[in-house]
Amino acid sequence: MANLSVNVAGVDFKNPVIPASGVFGYGREYEELFPLSRLGGIATKGTTITMRPGNPAPRIAETPSGMINSVGLQNPGIDAFIERELPNLLTKDTVILANIAGSTVDECVTIAEKLDATDVHMIELNISCPNVKKGGAAFGVHCDSAAAITQAVRQATKKPLVVKLSPNVTDIAEIARAVEAAGADAVSLINTVLGMRIDIRTRRPILKNNVGGMSGPAVFPLAVRMVWQVSNAVSIPVIGMGGIDSGAAAIEMMMAGASAVQVGAAIFTDPYAPVRIIEEMNTFLDENGIDDIKSIIGSVQPW
Repeated sequence: MANLSVNVAGVDFKNPVIPASGVFGYGREYEELFPLSRLGGIATKGTTITMRPGNPAPRIAETPSGMINSVGLQNPGIDAFIERELPNLLTKDTVILANIAGSTVDECVTIAEKLDATDVHMIELNISCPNVKKGGAAFGVHCDSAAAITQAVRQATKKPLVVKLSPNVTDIAEIARAVEAAGADAVSLINTVLGMRIDIRTRRPILKNNVGGMSGPAVFPLAVRMVWQVSNAVSIPVIGMGGIDSGAAAIEMMMAGASAVQVGAAIFTDPYAPVRIIEEMNTFLDENGIDDIKSIIGSVQPW
């Protein structure tokens, strides 16, 4: 077997495959199917300062080669996460990335301070959330606001900080450079692409929120392009995600420059997707005489 271990921002992963935030909950249901220790890591459900019920239904819609969701960060809040979910996760012999989100910088700082006092391995900061003090525009769509929230959270915790980038921008590499300069230890991308579906019989959007985040294989080429651009723009590690549904797709994403990958929508159609992808990656490496997966990171050779 090839060596599948990778290191991201000083944290060792036994393999590069991580279920993405929002698709895996806190792993309890999936543990009935396979040991969570088989995973490289787990990105937890996005956690906010207080409990959120999420958006009203319908909040998931199918689309060709993917899905659109507007779940709305349904979660029990940071205190409940630390008290009820994190202790169990930390027993699973895998890296735990606590995904956090907030409507203000102060909220994100408070959450990071609370997590800093725990044994969680990494913090993943979602900057795709609306900044309520700046008219509702997402923190991650402008360099100044992306840098400001990154810097504030950086100062609030000594944990390795991964900043999750939005693809709904003109130049994602520019945003990546801004958060790197503000203290991010790594970046993860892409978050979902804003999309919409309409019920032609009722002439209303299918989602009650009108629009939602698109994910699944349809966004994979966009994700590969952005991971490649960002990995060539920054010196910190990149975690790639967006439409990965096979070992081949994960290998492609790592050749584009990702040091690790997250698997999202594929888990809804195949709950075994993360462990299947790990096995398929190992098979590819063995069949191609590659001893160490780290040798393929950023190995694409552009024309």
